[in-house]
Amino acid sequence: MMSFTVGDVVAERDIHLTRESLVRYAGASGDFNPIHYRDDVAESVGLPGVLAHGMLTMGIASSVVVAALGDTGTITEYGVRFTKPVVVDPADGAHVHVLATVGAVDETSARIDLKVTFGETTVLGKAQLRVAI
Repeated sequence: MMSFTVGDVVAERDIHLTRESLVRYAGASGDFNPIHYRDDVAESVGLPGVLAHGMLTMGIASSVVVAALGDTGTITEYGVRFTKPVVVDPADGAHVHVLATVGAVDETSARIDLKVTFGETTVLGKAQLRVAI
């Protein structure tokens, strides 16, 4: 059984997204909104460029914790606020950083707080998941 102490780092990881990542996610999710693959459409609606799917960013963040916990943890709750977009450059892609720390512990669960950033910008706010212990 894994023990959790407030402040401990559960996991930390950098994820590199490419335009190919977005195409693969679109195929898996069925979300073919052109703001996720066409610069001209993204720019025509006032966006700075092609954006990663919000749910892709959310999924990546939780997968970092799942990979760290393995079979030792069961996620019982997960929530985020989408605060800023992840702009995926056609040549360089985008780097997303996930830092997962223990925010609170009680008798039955631990709250894991996620700090998810793109450059210096936090892209998911109030990103927290609860793990049964």
